[in-house]
Amino acid sequence: MARIAAFALLCLLLQAAVAEPPAGTEDKVRPGDYDARLSLPARLIRVPVADPGEYFVPPELSEIPDTEYGEMVRLGRLIFTDTQNFAKRYVGNGLNCSSCHLNEGRKAHAAPLWAAYGMYPAYRKKTKSVQTYPERLQDCFRYSLDGLAPTLDTPEIKALTAYSRWLATGAPFGVELPGRGYPPVARHRDPSSTHGGEVFRDRCALCHGPDGLGRRRRDGAYQFPPVWGSDSFNRAAGMNRIGTCAGFVKANMPLGKGGTLEDMDAWDLCAFIWIQDRPWDPRAGTWKSLFSKPPGGG
Repeated sequence: MARIAAFALLCLLLQAAVAEPPAGTEDKVRPGDYDARLSLPARLIRVPVADPGEYFVPPELSEIPDTEYGEMVRLGRLIFTDTQNFAKRYVGNGLNCSSCHLNEGRKAHAAPLWAAYGMYPAYRKKTKSVQTYPERLQDCFRYSLDGLAPTLDTPEIKALTAYSRWLATGAPFGVELPGRGYPPVARHRDPSSTHGGEVFRDRCALCHGPDGLGRRRRDGAYQFPPVWGSDSFNRAAGMNRIGTCAGFVKANMPLGKGGTLEDMDAWDLCAFIWIQDRPWDPRAGTWKSLFSKPPGGG
């Protein structure tokens, strides 16, 4: 009889323990109460993931040698990622080199430096001449940064060249590596700047601002760069070409969600960006800039 009473008392105690959890634990989620099928966020976006072995992998920062060459590489990285401060005497807008060459020039399909360095010297239709890599850097300052081209003997050009060479450590020379430049984007109709404006408002304005003029940090520097206006690239920059812009946008934008835009959305968006105001082509005179169709719209 005593055993039956003891057993009944034990059952009552266990029932009370289950019914009344200890103080302070009422809001904790118990594993048994969690159902992943019911806890998924709405409107999931699937982002394409590249095969890790598909693209060249540049060296880690810890591998920069502690030599004079290594010091030049470190300076080049600083110039590349913070061009506004470390090369400001040659910059005419609010951009950095890394505004278009993402992840410090490392990201595939965002014009990575490791894929570009080994392809020079090369003939360029833009200049109708064979250019060396340092000469190519000069054009970036003049057009994408809307500034002045540093002479080839300046520390800025030497350091950026060294940084590019270091990122390409182990990469073959003269070989078109996967991920170079920006990928081509298919189109089946003429781009619509009207629809592109809708895409911009829906997918881009959060970061780049509803006016496209970027968003600044408290120190005045741009957290997200302007995509048009006086602080953006000029009409001679490669990004001014609608097709080039579409390749960059399709592969990399919105930031962290590259590959999620439809092909024609990328074309339409870049057509909308192209019709906005930006600095003139420095190769053209005032008359041509005012009254001729801007380059890059074809």
